[in-house]
Amino acid sequence: MSDPREERRSHGAPASAFDLASSPFRVDRDRIAGSPFFARLGGVTQVVSASGSGLLHNRLTHSVKVAQVARAIAERLRATPEYAELLDTLGGCDPDVVEAAALAHDLGHPPFGHLGEQVLDRLARHRFGLADGFEGNAQSFRIVTTTDVGGPSAVGLDLTAAVRAAMLKYPWTRLHHPEPHPRFMAEPPRGAGEPTEAPGTGSGKFSAYVTELDDLEEARAPFEGRLADWQQTVEASVMDTADDIAYAIHDITDFHRIGVLQHAPVAAELGQWQANAATLAWLSDEEVRRQERLPGRSLELFRRRMHEKDSWTVDDETFHAAVARVRSELVDELLATPFDGSVEAEQAVARFSMRWTSRLVEEMSVVDKPSTRSGHVLLGREQWHEVQVLKFVHRRFVLLRPDLALHQRGQARLVTSLVDALDQWLADRHEADRLPRRLHDLVELATAEYEALARSEPAVLIGATGEAPQGRDAVHALARGRAVIDFVASLTDKQAVSLLDALSGRGAQPWSDAFVL
Repeated sequence: MSDPREERRSHGAPASAFDLASSPFRVDRDRIAGSPFFARLGGVTQVVSASGSGLLHNRLTHSVKVAQVARAIAERLRATPEYAELLDTLGGCDPDVVEAAALAHDLGHPPFGHLGEQVLDRLARHRFGLADGFEGNAQSFRIVTTTDVGGPSAVGLDLTAAVRAAMLKYPWTRLHHPEPHPRFMAEPPRGAGEPTEAPGTGSGKFSAYVTELDDLEEARAPFEGRLADWQQTVEASVMDTADDIAYAIHDITDFHRIGVLQHAPVAAELGQWQANAATLAWLSDEEVRRQERLPGRSLELFRRRMHEKDSWTVDDETFHAAVARVRSELVDELLATPFDGSVEAEQAVARFSMRWTSRLVEEMSVVDKPSTRSGHVLLGREQWHEVQVLKFVHRRFVLLRPDLALHQRGQARLVTSLVDALDQWLADRHEADRLPRRLHDLVELATAEYEALARSEPAVLIGATGEAPQGRDAVHALARGRAVIDFVASLTDKQAVSLLDALSGRGAQPWSDAFVL
């Protein structure tokens, strides 16, 4: 088996005269940090719009924190002698690689966070017939390999194979690669299974569109024979775990700071479950669901879902201990005192964040043969359960709030209307020469891609109709759809709002203001 270390540094353009670093992985990091797609993340929703408050994370600050945690994990694992040989066998764990991948992992997130992602996916599949729809991870990979122009070749960023591979949280396409597709495994990898509400649509999560399949295969080539084709690289596993840690901790503290996460309901949910766990365990699923509005029942349903999805690691005794720790340190310590902007309140948030981040990072391990539901880099069992409980609190008391749903329904309509308006503009032959220049360029790029796929691999273009596109016009319609999706996905929240206002005749800002990258 060849040494992959040099191969990992290949398949990317060499450093140019304009690059500041000599290490190829540092060059990658610099190119990502200098990308306009990275800068726009400062205006993209993490969970809810920051609205200039300075109290909520956006996708940019989230990415920086993920990079911070990922690098700390990589450095700790590399410094642990018992993992050195295994890390080399699996393909390496370079701190510069995981930092670069972490900075790049959310480049493709569209306006309004995951809500925008869901809307664009639905429109891509149903309106435009794009078989692989839209997915934020795949869009990030498309940016660094195709639509950004900051690399020496002006096609993507010319990143090394290692960094591109480390971005692949889900190293498969939605439907076609690899064969057999991981969604058909007896226990599919996390994200590979089809959504229960959308059977036949392919994996719920994936990291590359068919237009970037060559880039995926090239990035993964140095790891052939070391990892199964559906497994993350070690560096991707580090980045993925760091994303989970940052998400679980800073989203909790964000919503404490703005007063959304309240002590009483969280305390009641966790406390009632602790007091009645034995009794609740005897109830049927139907009975628990019928009582779901009562404190403790949502957490009981969550415990049962964990057994269904992650039986390889879930343990009831450890889950009880995790609930107790979260109740003690989050509910009784942090949430017990409302955030008032004082020095004491800021210090309490900082202590909670630092204590939990340090605890989680210190308990990381590397395993040779992980479950198909995990990567080679794992949180300790106690810490994994604690992260799950934190994520439950965030979902139950933030994401499921009716007032958040109210705003998100409006945002969904906005994204849908914007896609409609741009699609109509593209179809207006009298205005073809006045399209936004970037949209025009994206149409040309996608047209070349889809024409090539129609000639070489028409099966990968089969959409909801079950038939490959027939004729030049059908192929060009797919390309226009992908271009519109690319264009909308590249906007900030504010740009999306302003652009729709302008297209609807409601815009108040000068026509010369820029809307796009």
